[in-house]
Amino acid sequence: MNVMLDRLLLIGLAAALCAPALAAEIPRTKQGKPDFSGTYDVATLTPLQRPEMFGENLVLTPEQAEKIAAERAAYLAADLEPSDPNRSAPPAGGDGSTGAAGNVGGYNAFWIDAGEGAFRVDGEFRTSIIVDPPNGRFPEMTPVAAKAQAERRRWFRENTGEAWWMAEEGPGPYDDPELRGVGERCLLGFGSTAGPPMLPVLYNNVKRIVQNEDTVVILTEMNHDARVVRMNGEHAPPHMRFWLGDSIGRWEGDTLVIDTTNFRDETSLRSGTRDLHVVERFRYDSEGQVVYSFTVEDPNVWTRPWSGEYAWPRTDARLFEYACHEGNYALGGVLRGARLLEREWLEKHGRQGSE
Repeated sequence: MNVMLDRLLLIGLAAALCAPALAAEIPRTKQGKPDFSGTYDVATLTPLQRPEMFGENLVLTPEQAEKIAAERAAYLAADLEPSDPNRSAPPAGGDGSTGAAGNVGGYNAFWIDAGEGAFRVDGEFRTSIIVDPPNGRFPEMTPVAAKAQAERRRWFRENTGEAWWMAEEGPGPYDDPELRGVGERCLLGFGSTAGPPMLPVLYNNVKRIVQNEDTVVILTEMNHDARVVRMNGEHAPPHMRFWLGDSIGRWEGDTLVIDTTNFRDETSLRSGTRDLHVVERFRYDSEGQVVYSFTVEDPNVWTRPWSGEYAWPRTDARLFEYACHEGNYALGGVLRGARLLEREWLEKHGRQGSE
């Protein structure tokens, strides 16, 4: 009996000694709340949607994760080789190369920073950011949303050097700058990098969190958007709409919860509408790293909510201004180029175009 009591006392003493150590791993504010202030580089090779070959398997083996990292390193080593200064221009319509430059002849991967490997949460490498539905892929779209998506895709075609849209009914995709995407117009970062939800993209994945008792500010490198989260507040009236939505925060234990509504008709999330509702959570995992999770709901687009999570590793790198509009000459060039192609199309089809 005494031996058993001694063992119980030892177990209790060990637990008491370990508890402060575990709590100390989480940086805390003066108010005792977890402190997420700092700079993060969220670049990762883990895709948003799970490759179908993994099925409902959420976890990668260490060997699979190592293979992904090695293949990426080999690709970058080859693609970062100096370009031949004597090379000729790419062929009409592009050279078929992949990457951020599409098929217009990107010179190398210098500007790409999509991470060096798969992320892991609680010690496990993940096959996708999306965790629900269980297959790690977007849920089925509503019929109305699916039709709208098909209509949008109708305007994205291979660059053949011809104004193919002139043969279509209705406005063309280059008739007005406001017909171009919000990312192309430098209004929001492409790929929902500013969110919500905040997702990793091809480059400029640095984010900075500044936190105090009343407010949390999340600054994203692209497009230097600042999300201001009011703690323990109430949402703005429904008629008030914002590019990044209206975010209010609260604490659930050691988890920071951010609820965002009141979006504009245009959102940085692909296919999202003004009725988009996003709930985000920040927590520290068992390894002491920050884990970002989110749940997306938009009844106009998806038949059910979907959720994801991924790691936010801290970094000593600095966050720099992303001067998109200041150097974005491409949009004017796109519209002027479209006018030239339209003039050529009209001349080719025996119709006189106006200047």
